Amino acid sequence: MQKSILKEITPLTNGDCFTIFERKKYNFDFPLHYHEEMELNFISNASGARRVVGDHIEEIGNIELVLIGSNLPHVWETHKLDGREIHEVTIQFHKDLFDEKFLRRNQLRVIREMFEKSKCGILFSKETAQLIGPKLVKLNKKHGFDSVLELMSILHDLSTSRNMRTLSDSTFSHAEFSYNSRRVEKVMEYINLNFDKQISLAEVARIANMTEVSFSRFFKTRTGISFIDSLIEIRLGHASRKLIDTTEAVAEVAYNCGFNNISNFNRIFKKKKGCTPKEFRDNLSGNRVFV
Repeated sequence: MQKSILKEITPLTNGDCFTIFERKKYNFDFPLHYHEEMELNFISNASGARRVVGDHIEEIGNIELVLIGSNLPHVWETHKLDGREIHEVTIQFHKDLFDEKFLRRNQLRVIREMFEKSKCGILFSKETAQLIGPKLVKLNKKHGFDSVLELMSILHDLSTSRNMRTLSDSTFSHAEFSYNSRRVEKVMEYINLNFDKQISLAEVARIANMTEVSFSRFFKTRTGISFIDSLIEIRLGHASRKLIDTTEAVAEVAYNCGFNNISNFNRIFKKKKGCTPKEFRDNLSGNRVFV
């Protein structure tokens, strides 16, 4: 297993419900990583590849479907693949896409229980993968509310399926932090609306009605990361989205997302995502849809 674990900053924004990404390729080249979003991954024709989820490592068969919980390290590795074309469909959705109170309703109980198990990763049976896989392939053909309803239907079918197996003995998840603070929520809302502009610590401290020193300490306690790191992650998320959705030059993407120095943008992007902006764009040349 790789020694370092990359925190992936996905291009899924607060205004999206989920993103679905489909592509065909011949190897797995993304490093061991984790992200806040939950992920449903369907892979076919990849017998001999290796799956790493938390502390679990296993060679996979020809078809599989796995649900990865929030902040759970995972990766698929080429391992013994023999050069055949792999078909991969990945769905990422916010961990709070469904409100906690909503999930506690009787009809949603099984989905809530599945989400709890996903903190260790869930491998669904081959039969379930064969049944659900085609639905995932067709999902990116649906639009708007219909696609959200279809995703809910798929999640319900998965939650009631037989012979699912948890993968990691322990969650291996990075700690999740709840804001539980109106001040932090106001600041995060402001950052998401103004990520393309210059934002200073003094500015957001005023929004929180705190001194800069007090706000810095308070923000890190509530979110687990510093204000600057949080700002960078939000900007990188929007930059990732632009690299996928637009044909803007890398420099243009950088400036439109609040980075005023292209060299600094390239350096931070590679450090945080494990590849250059150009490599990221090239690697995600498949069909990605945001809903």
